Amino acid sequence: MSTTVKYPSLYQINTRVWLRALSQRLGQPVTLANVPDAEVEQLAALGVDWIWLLSVWQTGEAGRTVARTRPDLREEYRRVLPDLDESKDVCGSGFAISGYVVSDQLGGPAALAAFRERLAAKGMKLMLDFVPNHTAPDHLWAKTNPDYFVFGGSEEDLQRTPGNYLRVETNSGSRIYAHGRDPYFPGWPDTLQLNYGNPALQEERIAELLAIAGQCDGVRCDMAMLILPDVFLRTWGISMEPFWPRAIEAVKAAQPDFTFVGEVYWDLEWTLQQQGFDFCYDKRLYDRLRGRYARPVREHLLAEPAYQAKLVRFLENHDEPPRAAETFSWPTHKAAAIVTYFGIGLRFFHQGQFEGYRVHIPMELCRGPDEPVDETIHAFYLTVLRALTDPLFRSGHWLRLDPFPAWAGNWTCDNFIAFAWQSDDGERALVVVNYEDSQGQCHLRLPFADLARRRVRLTDMLGEEVYERDGSALLDPGLYVDLGAWGYNVFKIGEVP
Repeated sequence: MSTTVKYPSLYQINTRVWLRALSQRLGQPVTLANVPDAEVEQLAALGVDWIWLLSVWQTGEAGRTVARTRPDLREEYRRVLPDLDESKDVCGSGFAISGYVVSDQLGGPAALAAFRERLAAKGMKLMLDFVPNHTAPDHLWAKTNPDYFVFGGSEEDLQRTPGNYLRVETNSGSRIYAHGRDPYFPGWPDTLQLNYGNPALQEERIAELLAIAGQCDGVRCDMAMLILPDVFLRTWGISMEPFWPRAIEAVKAAQPDFTFVGEVYWDLEWTLQQQGFDFCYDKRLYDRLRGRYARPVREHLLAEPAYQAKLVRFLENHDEPPRAAETFSWPTHKAAAIVTYFGIGLRFFHQGQFEGYRVHIPMELCRGPDEPVDETIHAFYLTVLRALTDPLFRSGHWLRLDPFPAWAGNWTCDNFIAFAWQSDDGERALVVVNYEDSQGQCHLRLPFADLARRRVRLTDMLGEEVYERDGSALLDPGLYVDLGAWGYNVFKIGEVP
């Protein structure tokens, strides 16, 4: 099989929380410069292709002040950390960026470069953040380049909706700036909204992206759809030239293998893919899995495979509280994981997901709670990760299967989600999930005509089940499947010698 990885996996790390925990455990300051070898080995042992270091860039005092003074946030911090020390534990949002330079507290640019080399030596790539929509209030441009930002309205506007505007003293006098926001919610008070209607600002942002691309292998672009021209116009009443096609083209001209991942909502995934993004978030799948019914999930998977192959599939991330172990019952959690991670696309795992952690850590904190590892969840994910290292699931051909009634009137076939995999060198697998809370049966017609008149062995890659079946019957009427609520199998398909 080709070594090209079509469907990679990514592991997200909250960098500030991670390094703080390592420092506490080892009794000495740990930065990206001196992460223990054992920690890098553990990351490599996961079998993932990407490490996303969340929140490595410089943040300013303005963002920290907002984070420490908002009553709603402080209440959340206390819930997460009953022993909260605001001076040490509240560091401000990593998305309120004051400069795209690695924070000195994390070791600075040289430490990041060294850590990237260590990942590369283990076959892993590095992803970092790019926040296109806004900056921190104390970004240098706020003083030197007011025309890079969206201005607020009158003094009356500032008084009427202070959550959307901020007065800033610039080198050319006092200005009222708009906070960054999306069109459906109030402004984010630790940000200033950039004006993409200004061509000079767009050129500066492309230059920043080129500089970032020299420090990593890919970027995750926060709320990437906010600077689509129609969205920007609807939000701010300002026309702009398209940004993403030019920016992505410029970066890939310098770094052809550089990867762009977009956080995207509002059914704009296809639009961003067409503008050059390699992968876009698939929150629709996540939402349908949370609905706990098979049919909407199965219908979601009807989309063209070429489109699905460029989606990011996940069960939790820093933007989706509560966490998977809290959102799903354990049987449903397992079934949702099989559907999510044995399909196609980029497989996105979140730090703490494998351990079954339940507490969502706010972006403004740089310390998390001590949580016990759920050994049952941990063992399950280790088995899943081990299976996903099979080249069949990384670079094979994926085909969605339709479940058929096991007998006339057997409506429980609607419970099932199933797909098959095949590699260029003949390896095959079948994934089947009963994504309902009741027993179900169905027939699955395997799409492998050469199985006719052969004896076929089905070996569960995640369990101990082994079955032998007549290959012709697997084609028609199909494999008979009988699974309990939230049951699943991942079968490797082979011939009986």
